[in-house]
Amino acid sequence: MEIITGGITAAKGFQAAATAAGIKYQNRMDMAMIVSQVPAASAGTFTTNVVQAAPVKWDRKLVTEESHARAVVVNAGIANACTGAEGMEYCQKTAEAVEHTLKIPANQVLVASTGVIGMQLPMEKLTLGIEAMAPQLEDSLESGHQAACAIMTTDTKAKEAAVTFQVEGKTVTVGGMCKGSGMIHPNMCTMLGFLTTDLAISKELLQEALREDIIDTYNMVSVDGDTSTNDTVLLLANGMAGNPEIIQKDENYRKFTEALHYVNTALAKMMAGDGEGATALFETRVIHADSKEHARTLAKSVICSSLTKAAIFGHDANWGRILCALGYSGVKFDPEAIELFFQSKSGRIQIYKDGTATDYSEEEATRILSEPEVTVLVDMKMGDAKAVAWGCDLTYDYVKINADYRS
Repeated sequence: MEIITGGITAAKGFQAAATAAGIKYQNRMDMAMIVSQVPAASAGTFTTNVVQAAPVKWDRKLVTEESHARAVVVNAGIANACTGAEGMEYCQKTAEAVEHTLKIPANQVLVASTGVIGMQLPMEKLTLGIEAMAPQLEDSLESGHQAACAIMTTDTKAKEAAVTFQVEGKTVTVGGMCKGSGMIHPNMCTMLGFLTTDLAISKELLQEALREDIIDTYNMVSVDGDTSTNDTVLLLANGMAGNPEIIQKDENYRKFTEALHYVNTALAKMMAGDGEGATALFETRVIHADSKEHARTLAKSVICSSLTKAAIFGHDANWGRILCALGYSGVKFDPEAIELFFQSKSGRIQIYKDGTATDYSEEEATRILSEPEVTVLVDMKMGDAKAVAWGCDLTYDYVKINADYRS
């Protein structure tokens, strides 16, 4: 596997475009479109929130009932959530606008929205946006990057990743982009993620690969404990790499899942590090747990702790908060057996062992915690299972951003 530059247009046969439709934001791009030159197998995973946006309902139906998809239309600014029958009608009208403009059947058009809940979409602006993007569709890296920029809300940076690998002598690419900064919590996070590959693979295996991979990638991210109404990850595979179709879980399938996992992990970490108001990516690694499920639970409990997140912001080695978060996770363990460490590119320091603090240097701990990426390592001393979760620090700016989000 080779890491390459690019995102949603890195794979063969995929084009993208972006435009400023004026849906909510002024003087910035707020619509994106992704198009496959040929029909592509589709897979999707969606929010577990009982309250689900119209695009989630639309996409789940199409991914489940249709064999292929060719286009995805995304808007930022308005979520099209809690919008009733009118919101569903706008999904249909968006797909029909693509059909009219690009001659792609409406039942092969997926849609996604992100932004304020409860507002109706300005359908005329969406239609004009689709018409504006159609002649701009390109397979260049720049067009992919512009699309990644257009789907942002409170994000501060575009999020893209891509890799290549070999299947039966053919070079296969997996690329993707996502957005997510606030209202992010496991199962899934408040995020939109779009992945493309030129791999030839059955729809069934494509869906299984995506469903299994989000467990240890997007579902291990939390910024603020709120699970969105709009969470969506879509994966399209158009087969243009020319490899023999993967129809069983063989070595080629393993290569694909490895590539998919890399891209999803990279995007997940980008979201966590770009949490609203964040100054640091906060990672928790749990090792030697007694089960994978317990390792995940423990890691997520730490990165979800508001007190621990505040300590990370203050570069404060307050290990008691970490131990507390582990203790209320619901997992049974011996507090006097575990060990805790802080680490970053500035070094590694053990802070807890044998049921009490070690004789560590507060100055050294502060230096380690002052980096933009900080890791808490938790050694449970119970077994062989491990897991990683990602979050961010909790800052003054998080409150400022969310106090006037609708303004």
